[in-house]
Amino acid sequence: MRVSSRAVRYRIFFLLSCAAIAGTGRAHAADATKYEVRRIPLPGATSAGVTMDYIAFDPATRSVWAPAGNTGRVAVVDTTNDSIRTVDGFPTAEMGSGDRKRVVGPSSVTIGEGTVYVGNRADSTVCAVDPKTLAKGACHKLDSMPDGLAYVPGRKEVWVTTPRDKSIRILSSDTLAEKAKLTYDGNPEGFAVDVKHGRFYTNLEDKDLTLEIDLGTHETLSTWKPGCGEDGPHGIRVDPDDGHLFVACSTRVEVMDTGHGGRVLSSVDTGDGVDDIDYAPATHRVYVGAARAGQLIVAAVDSGGKLTVEARVPTHEGARNPAVTDKGVVYLAHSSLGGLTDLIVVAPKK
Repeated sequence: MRVSSRAVRYRIFFLLSCAAIAGTGRAHAADATKYEVRRIPLPGATSAGVTMDYIAFDPATRSVWAPAGNTGRVAVVDTTNDSIRTVDGFPTAEMGSGDRKRVVGPSSVTIGEGTVYVGNRADSTVCAVDPKTLAKGACHKLDSMPDGLAYVPGRKEVWVTTPRDKSIRILSSDTLAEKAKLTYDGNPEGFAVDVKHGRFYTNLEDKDLTLEIDLGTHETLSTWKPGCGEDGPHGIRVDPDDGHLFVACSTRVEVMDTGHGGRVLSSVDTGDGVDDIDYAPATHRVYVGAARAGQLIVAAVDSGGKLTVEARVPTHEGARNPAVTDKGVVYLAHSSLGGLTDLIVVAPKK
């Protein structure tokens, strides 16, 4: 069987990450002892695992929403006691062929004002869900598969990245009617909303570019090059007050300066397998799940944009795409690596 150059590169990065951790084990072990790791089994899981992508924390209900694609459910985890309710009945579909065949379903979520929105790859819909009763409301069917969702406060909009046709769709958060379609020369990946300055940020993963878009006019104001390389940039978050944009490459996270042409201010190595990331503006902490390295990186950023790694916490191969609560507890979804059937939770020790 032919092994791709990307697969070889993944293995090399994984081995190098393990060597780096082993070489500095004393320091990293001390950091890791500040956290405890536990698992939350997800309902409907099979021996094949649970396919997951984007998850999100809702501070109003203190719940983590975790679309669990191949189960046709969204798990809603009460972060005060780890109990789970589910939103059932989402369609699933088998896609791909051969070794790449998989069952897809609900895969993305964003938290609105009194409504949660769920994107489904199986039928290309975005549906509204009541966060208290978990009743499903209106759904809108797109003509392209949704990837990431981002609620835009103040504008009553949900922005949806649809990379298969190189576009972003803008939906009304009230009716889910499609208001606009923005097209690009590459595949939009990741999202960050800066309501304070009226900006939306995304990456063109296949072009190794980061875009600054005006929320009102939809004009692309700036195009920056993060320098992630062949794999391109993935997740993205923003701190509107400090003007810091956090961009995830496959093996590192960097800080770009939104006020000075996207200049890279600093970066830290994370280990391989990074996709989406999360950021806590109240504590100025970036949270990065490296799926292939099997670790969570917690990094602090100062006012000048310098990142400093505070902890590298061993998690599980496949754990990625963190959602951090206002208590600093991190929930990690997972890729198909490692056959996981649980959410991974990393919590600061009391």
